[in-house]
Amino acid sequence: MDFATLIQILDSTLRLATPLLLACLAGLYSERAGVFDIGLEGKMLAAAFLSGAVAFVSGSVWLGVLAGIGASLALSAVHGLASITFRGNQLISGVAINFLASGLTVLVGQNWFELGGRTPALTEGRFQPITLPLAETLAPVPVLGPIYSDLISGHSALVYLALALVPASWWLLNRTRFGLRLRAVGENPAAVDTAGVSVVGIRFAAVAICGVLCGLAGAYLATALSAGFVKEMTAGRGYIALAALIFAKWRPFAAMGACLLFGLLEAVANRFQNIDLGVVVLPVQFMQALPYILTVVILAGFVGKAIPPRAGGEPYVKER
Repeated sequence: MDFATLIQILDSTLRLATPLLLACLAGLYSERAGVFDIGLEGKMLAAAFLSGAVAFVSGSVWLGVLAGIGASLALSAVHGLASITFRGNQLISGVAINFLASGLTVLVGQNWFELGGRTPALTEGRFQPITLPLAETLAPVPVLGPIYSDLISGHSALVYLALALVPASWWLLNRTRFGLRLRAVGENPAAVDTAGVSVVGIRFAAVAICGVLCGLAGAYLATALSAGFVKEMTAGRGYIALAALIFAKWRPFAAMGACLLFGLLEAVANRFQNIDLGVVVLPVQFMQALPYILTVVILAGFVGKAIPPRAGGEPYVKER
C-alpha cells in the first residue's frame, strides 16, 4: 500500500466515522443521564429521510438539516414520554421507535415521491467540501502536504462539527454544573433530587441533546455522505454506535477512537474487493461484514467489563 492509498483510506475513514461519532455522542448524553436509548437507529433513519426530502424540495441543505433534527427530536420526545414520564421500559421504547421509523420513512416516502420509499437524488441542497486555508499552497509539500490538503481539508461542515463536539462534550460533562448534574442523575438520581435538582428535567434535556445529535447524524447520511435518502440507509449504524459507546466506556475521546476504528474497517472493505493474506484470500463479503462482526465481538467481550451508569435503564420514582 502506497502513501497516497493510505491517505485515501484515512480520508474515507473520517467520512464514514462521522455519523457513527454523532450517534455515539448522542447515546453518551442519554445514557450518562440514566436513559438507555436503543432507538438511535430509528432517529437517524427518520432524520435522514426528512432532511433528504426537505433539502430536495427546498434546495437548501440547512433547511434539510433543521428538518432532520426536528424529526429526531420528535422521536426523542416520544422516547422521553414513554421512559421518563410514564416510566416504561426504555429498551422496548427504543425498539418501538426503530420499527416506527423504518415503516414510516418508506410509507411517507412512497406517498410523497413515488420512488419506492427513497427521495430523488440531490443535485442541490447538499453539503459541499470545505477547503481549509493554505490547503492548495501546501499540497506539493512531501508527506505533510497530502496529510493537510487531502486528509484534513476537503470535508463537509458536519465532519468538522462532529470532531469539535468530542472535546466540547468532554468539557461539558466534566467541567460544567450541568454536566456534573447529568452524570449524577445517571449514578444516583435520589441524591440529585434531594439537592433540589429536577431529575426529570435533566433527563429530558439529555434526551433532547441526543435527539439533536441523531438528527445531525441522519442529515449527514442523506446530504453529505450520500445524495439523498434510500430505504434503510442507516444500515445498522445506530447499533454500531451503541457498541462503540460500550467499548469506549461512555467517554467522549474513547468513543471517537472506537468510531474511527469502525470507520476504518468500512473504508478498507470499500477500497479492497478482497485481501490476500498469502494463506487465505478474504472475500469482499467478509470485509463488508467486519464492522458488524466487530460489533458482536465487542458486545460479547466488553459488556461485562464496561460498567454502565448505575441508574441506567431504571425509571426514577420520587419518594414521598
